[in-house]
Amino acid sequence: MYPHPAPDAPRTAAGHDLLLGLIGDAIGRSQSPRLHVAAGRQAGLTVRYDRLIPALIGQEFETVFASVRTGGYRGVNITYPYKERVTSMVQLADPVLQAIGAVNTVTFEADGPLGHNTDYTGFKSAFRGTFGQTRPGVVLLVGAGGVGRAIAFGLADLGAETLILLDNDTTKSHALARDLQRAFPALGVVTDCGADQPLTGVVNATPVGMDGKPGNPIPDWATHAATWAFDAVYTPRDTEFLTTAAERGLEVLSGWELFFHQGLDAWTIFSGQRADLADLRAELTGAGDVP
Repeated sequence: MYPHPAPDAPRTAAGHDLLLGLIGDAIGRSQSPRLHVAAGRQAGLTVRYDRLIPALIGQEFETVFASVRTGGYRGVNITYPYKERVTSMVQLADPVLQAIGAVNTVTFEADGPLGHNTDYTGFKSAFRGTFGQTRPGVVLLVGAGGVGRAIAFGLADLGAETLILLDNDTTKSHALARDLQRAFPALGVVTDCGADQPLTGVVNATPVGMDGKPGNPIPDWATHAATWAFDAVYTPRDTEFLTTAAERGLEVLSGWELFFHQGLDAWTIFSGQRADLADLRAELTGAGDVP
């Protein structure tokens, strides 16, 4: 399991020790470039980290991915909506990723691209950092796409009692339920619920609430019923969902914590080095910065 052993020495690109990137839609405000450049500076490495948006480049995802694979990149992060799509294009670094069915970090090795999922590892670190050894309990998870799948498996690993999976595309929620039950036979998994459902936690794993996609996808009753809330969205940090949850007295876990911890894990995979957690957090959340 993560973290994996240090990869081969980073590839070099003109003027840089490490060439990295992020492929996804709506990533104009992603803080991943800042995180990896700062982590590189800690390590004495110059890092270039490119935002790669297929629609703006005018190419399909597969074409962009093939270009970075042969273009001198050490690796790339993959975000919405390509985390499931890329899985069939890589070898998987850990058997659990076959069940999760989503990849958000790829390294380019001598024998081909290798897929990892630092949403999965990063969510567990973020949860423990805020809630300690408390178990998740009964959790409503809205969104069964790439990040939702990683979070669901993370919640199961953390000892969740029951996961309630909701998605506008019911084929996704039913497929995730099936895969969770295969991996965790003792876990309660349902794909429907009513407003009288007792809850411990509620999670947004959809892009609703991020810049350009305003709103709150969580049923209003859920934030009255639960005791903790997590939003995978981190731009903005205080989403409508988390603002409502905090006003109702829930303990809140920001999506920024997932961003931070998945980024730490990705940096170790890319570089073979561990960033100084406290120093990197201080730099990214310094006065005047918007995480």
